[in-house]
Amino acid sequence: MRYPEFHYRWEWQLSSSAEALWPYVSDTDRFNRATGVPALHSSAAKDRPLVNARRHLRLTRLGVSIEWEEEPFEWVRPQRFGVNRHYVSGPVAEMRVLGELFPRTASEGGGTTLVYQVWARPRTPFGMIAIPGQIGILSARRFATAFRQCDRLAAKARPGSTPALDWGDPRPVSPGGEARLADIQARLLAKSGSEWLPHLVDVIRRADDLTLAHIRPYALADAWGAARRDVLELCLQATRAGLVDMQWDLLCPLCRGTKVTASTLSQIESQVHCEVCHIDFTVNFDRAVEITFRPNPAIRVIDVQPYCVGGPQVTPHIMVQQLLPGHSHRTIDVMLEAGRYRARALELRGAQFVTATPDALSSAQLTVRASADDWPNAESSVGLHPRLELVNDTDAEQLILLERMAWSDQAATAAEVTTLQTFRDLFSREALRPGEQIAVGSLTVVFTDLRGSTQLYQQIGDAPAFGRVMDHFAVLRQAIEHEEGTIVKTIGDAVMAVFRRPVSAIRAMAAAQDALIKDASPLVLKVGVHHGPCIAVTQNDRLDYFGTTVNVAARIQNLSHGGDMVLSDATHQDREVMTWLAGDNGAGGDGAGVTAEPFEAELRGIDGSVRLWRIVRVPGPQTRGTTMQPASQAIV
Repeated sequence: MRYPEFHYRWEWQLSSSAEALWPYVSDTDRFNRATGVPALHSSAAKDRPLVNARRHLRLTRLGVSIEWEEEPFEWVRPQRFGVNRHYVSGPVAEMRVLGELFPRTASEGGGTTLVYQVWARPRTPFGMIAIPGQIGILSARRFATAFRQCDRLAAKARPGSTPALDWGDPRPVSPGGEARLADIQARLLAKSGSEWLPHLVDVIRRADDLTLAHIRPYALADAWGAARRDVLELCLQATRAGLVDMQWDLLCPLCRGTKVTASTLSQIESQVHCEVCHIDFTVNFDRAVEITFRPNPAIRVIDVQPYCVGGPQVTPHIMVQQLLPGHSHRTIDVMLEAGRYRARALELRGAQFVTATPDALSSAQLTVRASADDWPNAESSVGLHPRLELVNDTDAEQLILLERMAWSDQAATAAEVTTLQTFRDLFSREALRPGEQIAVGSLTVVFTDLRGSTQLYQQIGDAPAFGRVMDHFAVLRQAIEHEEGTIVKTIGDAVMAVFRRPVSAIRAMAAAQDALIKDASPLVLKVGVHHGPCIAVTQNDRLDYFGTTVNVAARIQNLSHGGDMVLSDATHQDREVMTWLAGDNGAGGDGAGVTAEPFEAELRGIDGSVRLWRIVRVPGPQTRGTTMQPASQAIV
């Protein structure tokens, strides 16, 4: 027997704009929990493989097991979102949910009209009773409460804040946790003096479990108006103190969801599978590995269960997600931010690239066509409010996405974290499993050595000379740490260091050379700098780097005379480096500046000659006795 369908429609007048409300009302995971939906469990489809991000889910309500197949959520940010569910057990046969946000004009009082609708068809006679009672009465009240809360949160949110931090659902700390928390806070405050420590403690006490499962230090920093490095280092120190635990999230390059969470770098494998995108991907430190934190269980035990697995805030970089039957089309109006986008179909290879710009000459319409043929090679340009025509020319249904290409800069990636001296100091044994190699993207690698250190040992004796060398290590360490770099290793009198940005490396080396001169040290620092892709490995139980970039940096250091720096052409051409060379270099004093002299050299193991730059800061005592060498050929 087919039962009649129930339809419910609610409407609320909210004070916030649709853009401000969207991160809250479309956070279906938190919304479902707030409205009393039980936690979900995934299960395998019983009769066929699921495609286009469909899922087979189940929950238990009042002792009744309810299972369903869920179609992918569809949405257009920040206008509407919805989902269809087809039940295979329980009192309901089908359910559709649709939320829509309609901006109100100033004459209408401003804000947003939020319309929320539910269609539900019973599967059993009990469903004829359960649906009106559960949805029509109980859920209706909870929906109103939750949406009013979303409006309050959106109204007080500060620009750049993280909406997840606003959902307060505090739970009691662990037994004895308050005493441990007070003790750890006192010890950390005495050691770090961080003004942000009370804020972190407050987050651990008050934030909901979903937020605390993956605490993102950069998101905290943006929400507090703090320097990102300060908050990241605070979280690292809090890990050593026992306040939080560190973890590494492995992210899919397409859906950007967390596929695996590892407690140590040694647990990371270079190959990971994403069951949603149906791809195997290679892990890299630059994009695919993010450091996050969670409370130590001795402080607060968190219980993280999914209440929704496919809503818009699971993949917030996707602006549009629409499911189209075979040989169909759909036209929608979209609101875009300036930037680069990618249109693709989940089950098809390839993509169409689009640039959104406020340029008045940009197209007001964009056609995205999913077909068996390749996507267009030419990149389209559209305005910020284009009309989007989605076309499915295939026989099968297609889930079509329009997603921002830019990744969130709130992710503290493994590539960044492992180049921090604080991380190296606190977690010196954090390393990859033996034999594992993982790309870290592009790093700036610096090699230094001392000119004339052998003669110094002969002149003043081993003990005094050794003390001078140790002092020089301290100078280097301070300069490198100040510029957010890290010392990877020392080799005799030499140092290998890495930085994320070339200009940071050059500023650090200039500061170290200046400090040695100021201290009237007889030691003169030789420096070689190169920027390029690196591979992370484990050597001698420590995290290390290798590859051509490392080899080139080591070779060109041998061409430094001391008091100067030898840069690769890749380093010299960096825009920030060019600005530094042009005068913003801190040389100071009576017209002091920088000379950059190009020359050619042959490096052992590198085919052909390479273009290098000798950097000397002049005038000043730092050039003690060194002379600029003309363009020349050398083999090192």
